[in-house]
Amino acid sequence: MTNIGFIGTGNVARAVAAKAVAVGHDVVLGSRAPGDREGLGLPVVSVGDAIAHGDIVVNATPGTESLALLAPFAPELRGKILLDIAVGLTADLGLAHPNSSIAEELQEALPGTPVVKTLCTMDAAVMVEPDRLTGPSTVFLSGDDAGAKARVGRLLGDFGWPEDSRTDLGGIATARGQEHLALLFIGVAGALGSHVFNFRLVPDAPERTG
Repeated sequence: MTNIGFIGTGNVARAVAAKAVAVGHDVVLGSRAPGDREGLGLPVVSVGDAIAHGDIVVNATPGTESLALLAPFAPELRGKILLDIAVGLTADLGLAHPNSSIAEELQEALPGTPVVKTLCTMDAAVMVEPDRLTGPSTVFLSGDDAGAKARVGRLLGDFGWPEDSRTDLGGIATARGQEHLALLFIGVAGALGSHVFNFRLVPDAPERTG
């Protein structure tokens, strides 16, 4: 069992937190106004209390607000893993971080906290139920700390993502690729008329012999 503090109370936070509870983890949701977020079926506490609760802290806030919200908690976040799901989009659905990523900004602001970017390339329903799709798909991980990525990988396994579905892209700078995939996601969602899909990494076939 892992103690997990979610920062955010929106659809993504609630979906992933509910799955975490279902598979045996101890979860709270963190809100800037916890008194206004009752009736969600999960404990809602202040942002500071959610950070204190979590060995893993999940950033599920709007990406345009994440840095300003979390940077002041740098001392409290030190030594914890920050699992970052956020994507920053402008009002007209452009990228708020076209030359960088939220995850990179968070890692720079939180040097004592290993940041791991994952799950941001899909809808919340798929994050916690990958088997609902018609076939296997891919979840990506980015981060500078191998141990933190391994621990997040085990959590993804709890959510139903087998090891062969997880692709480690490398350091935190690769998180911008994950976040920028949001533009393709929006286009595909429009073409399909649905947000419930995912991408699959299909490698080259091995050389045929004989």
